Amino acid sequence: MAFPQQFLDELMARSDIVDVVGSYVQLTRKGANLFGLCPFHSEKTGSFSVSPDKQIYYCFGCKKGGGVVNFIMEEENLTYPDAIRFLAKRAGMEVPEEEGDREASRRRQRLLDLNRDAARFYYQLLQQPEGRAVQAYLDKRQIKKSTAVKFGMGASLDSWDTLLNAMTKKGYTKAELLAAGLIVQNKNGGFYDKFRNRLMLPVIDTRGDVVAFGSRVLDKSEPKYMNSSETPVYSKRRVLYGLNLAKKTKRPNIILCEGNLDIVTLHQAGFDNAVASMGTALTVEQTRLLSRFTKELVLCYDNDNAGKIATERALQILNNSEFSVKVLQLPRRLVDGEYVKQDADDFIKFQGADAFERLLTGSENGIEFRMAQVAGKYDLASDEARVTYCEEISGLLSSLPNAVEREIYSARAAELARITPEAMKLEVQRAFKRRMAREKRAELRKDLNPAAQLQPKERSLRYDNLRSARAEEGILRLLMMDDSLFPEESPLKEEEFSSPLLGRAFALLWAAHQEGRPMSPGLLSGALGTEEASHIAAICQQPESSQNAQRALADYIHIVKTEAKKRAGKDIDPLLAATEKYKDKKGTGGKQYG
Repeated sequence: MAFPQQFLDELMARSDIVDVVGSYVQLTRKGANLFGLCPFHSEKTGSFSVSPDKQIYYCFGCKKGGGVVNFIMEEENLTYPDAIRFLAKRAGMEVPEEEGDREASRRRQRLLDLNRDAARFYYQLLQQPEGRAVQAYLDKRQIKKSTAVKFGMGASLDSWDTLLNAMTKKGYTKAELLAAGLIVQNKNGGFYDKFRNRLMLPVIDTRGDVVAFGSRVLDKSEPKYMNSSETPVYSKRRVLYGLNLAKKTKRPNIILCEGNLDIVTLHQAGFDNAVASMGTALTVEQTRLLSRFTKELVLCYDNDNAGKIATERALQILNNSEFSVKVLQLPRRLVDGEYVKQDADDFIKFQGADAFERLLTGSENGIEFRMAQVAGKYDLASDEARVTYCEEISGLLSSLPNAVEREIYSARAAELARITPEAMKLEVQRAFKRRMAREKRAELRKDLNPAAQLQPKERSLRYDNLRSARAEEGILRLLMMDDSLFPEESPLKEEEFSSPLLGRAFALLWAAHQEGRPMSPGLLSGALGTEEASHIAAICQQPESSQNAQRALADYIHIVKTEAKKRAGKDIDPLLAATEKYKDKKGTGGKQYG
């Protein structure tokens, strides 16, 4: 993507990383850097660092990092060009685009426009006589017209090409309809509408764009629910149905449910803080999205085996996160002498909003839910089952990081198992010690393998020559720390670097220096992939002394050149080789390894 360099330089100057990241993450200054809770993974203690001087971010937990463009790409799920446009809009700058760039941007916008027009078309059909069947279904589900309007609901007809014909008349091509997932191509090359004879539920992201559709069949045919497939503008892992509305709630939390119609019913009943994942279990990307709007989540999945599994998976993802997590378990409903599962939609209809409010207020926290699941597996009237229960529950309670929590829940587990609190506390302590020992052994194994620690996290970036690569890292750190260290002529060729990534980064920095541009890891964003940018940010986070920097740079360059000659099989001065070997044995070259 070739944006003019002058434009990019001005955009970077206007997009201070502290301001941009600070609009997503609450940052607190600690020394030269600012820290906060990482938006890319769950954590309770902030390991996410932002450097105003270097204009980079780096998380010491998940190892993600880069410049301001990388942050927007990751946080907003955007490509590099779209992240540039996003930042330009934020900075009030007009984007100078080449023809090819404008075409890529136009294609994306066309898909968003197509989704919007399709949503309007479905909505209009619902208001017309042709949409009577869908309206009758909404009446049966007790969904008010005002609620249907609020969610932009629509109707797809029992026809093969209604939408196809309507959208092509508006100027959209079949290729665009296919790319948006609104039509399907058959074996003979013909096309037909994907959604037919269904209630249509447009999926709107937090920016207000229609990115996809959910749907529900009107009869008993299958599949009952059908959602859009992945498209260039839609990733189900990164979207939550109803969040465009729930983000405005005045309630202190957000409720996570399974079904789209559960969300509609809850909002209609006054619970405007409900959202649902799009046919997937809760994902890390969705938790990052939620963290912008709340720090308290309530899991309200169906009370069947699948719902319990989904709840357990969600709790695992949210474990040790910044979220306060509760679980709302919906009771089963008695029907014809048999207890059957019910979802949030059923509960609201049969028990009412007040009853749901009471459940919401009394919902248990995550550990209470998991303890109940463990207890439900055992017949605690049996001594043998009680022993096995104590073993499993002590393992669960040992995972709690807080000693007070461990003691409180140990006492509850002891009461249930009908043993003394002291005995249960002892079992939990033993399980905790075993856990700590396992973690310590794993950490020790890691410490005993320093070469592995020095390697990049991504296998594709692993170093073939660790000695040269560490010196190459030092060169990059020094040059980005002080651009006055640049020699008049380039001391190294890109191909002399043992790491292709580090060689490319050096070449980019040298070109920027020659053009008189400021040095910053963030300026490399456009030329680096996500993992590459994270690795460069990790390198820049490592300490490098500014004392004797010129000498250190010369030492680093000497090592890179020496190792390059070895790889090329060229003769090396025997005295030089002996000196290098002696320095390594004596450890005097330690400084050269950063």
